[in-house]
Formats: sequence, structure tokens, C-alpha cells
Amino acid sequence: MAQENCFLPLLIDMSGRKIVIFGGGSVGERKALLFSRYADVTVISKGFTSCIRQLCEENNTKLVEANISDLTNEQIDTFLEDAFLVIPATNEKSVNERILSVAKARNILSNPVDSIGDVTVPSVIKRGSLTISISTSGLSPAFSRFTRQRIEEVITPQFDDMIRIQENLRTYLKEEVPEQRDRKDILWQVLESRKVWEALEGSYEKGYNVALGIVTEKINGKVR
Repeated sequence: MAQENCFLPLLIDMSGRKIVIFGGGSVGERKALLFSRYADVTVISKGFTSCIRQLCEENNTKLVEANISDLTNEQIDTFLEDAFLVIPATNEKSVNERILSVAKARNILSNPVDSIGDVTVPSVIKRGSLTISISTSGLSPAFSRFTRQRIEEVITPQFDDMIRIQENLRTYLKEEVPEQRDRKDILWQVLESRKVWEALEGSYEKGYNVALGIVTEKINGKVR
């Protein structure tokens, strides 16, 4: 029986964190496209795809031209100064392993493209404030994508609207309903209301008005 992995799903604020990617090819491009949306990215390579060069012009992506195979461990170590995550994405496994070794000595998290490192990047579904991540711990990226596609069929844009309704109603209920258990029951009834979900298909405002009607009825009829 295979040993259970110790990966713990976390949501981390990546703003201001430094991500270092070694490799400017198609794999490095994919990583840069993802992480540049959230963090400060440095891509090191002797050549870059046109997409990576465009990222450099548009956002917080820095390019460093260097022949990675010729870099000494000391030079690699210099590039990793203040890094939060390193991504070895070259097409040479021995070079990737050397980068990992330097990163490990610095206690820097790694996301290698040809092995399982400290971090695995999940397949992500994002609907406004709702974030769902799916991972097979690096064993089958294709299955992660397959699962994401199936879940996307169920998780509609109305889910984010419901989150907004719940947030606004929680604030309102804290002022009107003293007991936390009563507030929880009311919010859950809104969540389960088919009328609210149907109204949300029209607009957020319609859904909120139906939800507020449920809340007002409960406050007037049962809580007080």
C-alpha cells in the first residue's frame, strides 16, 4: 500500500511574493501565465517564448537571459535570493535536480515540472469569491482537468451571487437576531431555497430580494 502523501490544500496570499522560473519554453510559459496573475515572477532562460516576452511588457514579470546549464550553484543561489517558490522547468533533468538541491538548501518551496516537489499546482475553478481546487497530487493532471470540467457544469455564476447574498444577510442578521444558532438556520434556509436560486438566474437583485423576504418573514414570525 502506497504511503499517503502529506499535501495540505491551502489558500495563500501570493501578492508581493517572488516566484523564480528556470526555463523560458512552453512549460515555463504555462507556469509564468499562472503565477504572474498573483505574484512577482522572474523567468531565467537563454531564450523566451513570445508569450513570456509579452508578459514582461504587460505585468510584474522579469526576464533574465542566461544559459542555465552553465550556471554555477552559487549563481543559482543568487537568483533565489528572497524567493518564495522555485520552478525548475528546463528540458534537462539533471539541471532541474541541481536547482532543486540549491533551493532545498535555502528551504525554498519547489514545484518541479518533471517530479513531485513541495508544491503541486491544482486545477482551479474560480467563480468570484468561490475557489475550488482539484488535485491528484501530481499523479494524473489529465484526471484533474477532467474533474474540473465536470464540476464546472454544476458550479454556475449564481454561486458567487449566493455568496454575496449570504455575506450581506449575515451582517444584517447580526444586528437583528441575537442567537447565532437562529442566524445559521435562517441563512441555511436561504441557501436551500429553490425560489432564491431561480431568481438569481434573472439577476442578483432579484435573488437578494427573494432572500430578504425569507429573512424578514423568519424574523417577524419566529425569532421575535
